[in-house]
Amino acid sequence: MTPLEEWLKDHRVTEVECLVPDLTGIARGKILPTDKFLQSAADNTLRLPETIFLQTVTGVFVESQVLDPTEPDITLHPDPHSIRLVPWYEEPTAQVICDATNSDGSPVAVAPRQVLRRVLNLYEKKGWRPVVAPELEFYLIAKNLDPDYPLEPPIGRSGRPETGRQAYGIEAVNEFDPIFEDVYDFCEAQRLDIDTLIHESGAAQVEINFIHGDPMELADQAFLFKRTVRQAALRHDIYATFMAKPHGREPGSAMHVHQSVESKKSGENLFATKKGADSKLFLHHIAGLQKYLPAAMPLLAPNVNSYRRLTPYQAAPINLLWGVENRTTGLRVPKSPPSARRVENRVPGADANPYLAIAATLACGYLGMVNKLTPTDPIQTTAYERRFALPRYLPEALAKLRGATDLKEIFGKKFVSVLLEVKESEGENFQEVISAWEREHLLLNV
Repeated sequence: MTPLEEWLKDHRVTEVECLVPDLTGIARGKILPTDKFLQSAADNTLRLPETIFLQTVTGVFVESQVLDPTEPDITLHPDPHSIRLVPWYEEPTAQVICDATNSDGSPVAVAPRQVLRRVLNLYEKKGWRPVVAPELEFYLIAKNLDPDYPLEPPIGRSGRPETGRQAYGIEAVNEFDPIFEDVYDFCEAQRLDIDTLIHESGAAQVEINFIHGDPMELADQAFLFKRTVRQAALRHDIYATFMAKPHGREPGSAMHVHQSVESKKSGENLFATKKGADSKLFLHHIAGLQKYLPAAMPLLAPNVNSYRRLTPYQAAPINLLWGVENRTTGLRVPKSPPSARRVENRVPGADANPYLAIAATLACGYLGMVNKLTPTDPIQTTAYERRFALPRYLPEALAKLRGATDLKEIFGKKFVSVLLEVKESEGENFQEVISAWEREHLLLNV
């Protein structure tokens, strides 16, 4: 009996959800009875069409000039390390994240997990081990069945909605204790290593931090965590959303990524010298983030809504300046002992696919290290008074990625081409939508 079979038997699992994160971060896959799952995994007959990676966030399939037009199957390979119970079902059900291969056994180059693995392999060849810790922000929202109607905060235990900003407020978090109790219980059942919970700046906005660790493991956890929070909220008849900017007059939601690099051999943090100063490698890493992140924005801010979040004085960066304990910068360096020296990338939105966001930020830092780039001087004042240096809209970001030769080599040209196809299709679809603002201000005035 394999360890996977033994685990499923010990937990009396009757069904297994085979999950594949697509380009947008949505869980695609299939659900099988346990016996059928084990047989399919053993026979390599657990398959899906390759076109799952050509779906937009709306579920539309894009006509591709890159992938095989005959829509061949790919084979799914469950990662035994990722198997977890699904705690919100009454019937014992497991979920497992799958890698994907082509018919010749080669990895599917456009799969987000494979893109992250490509980046991690580059670090491994250098004897480096990256360490990350995501911080995910999200909003709790009253149920809204009309997409034309603005979103509102939900009713808490007091019977009243939150109308003002209560950053770091304990009582504000306690308004939704029953939901967060479910979140923590669900996370414990799934071995999701979440740490601190705080109330963020927006009305009914919350941030939960993860304990630092291996990038692939943390990407898996962030992927599953989003699903977990949405399910916990639905149990209480409200929504949880990871949209980058769900409210027009509230701050957006980010997925800050803390990152450092250790020696694979010694485990020593390579971002600090033995005397505790910033190492050259650390400064090179920051310089790489400064130079390459603008072109990597489609992986960090993947939706048309993502760019509404990047607004000055709204707890989001507008450039890639860096500073120590400076939350107005795109790159913040927390005060820390040498063993914990790290940089916090504050650019990614909560709506980003965690595999691609982590891959992007590590790739940019890697290019800075191998090319020995030099960063700007750290700033001591607010970065909001400096020049806006990030793409303002999705088409601008896609154009930058299209011309980024170095990033294409790291991510894989095939992946970048498919990502551009999917995101350009989404942008064209968005252009067909007439907003309430246009109807209100242009209908009878122009």
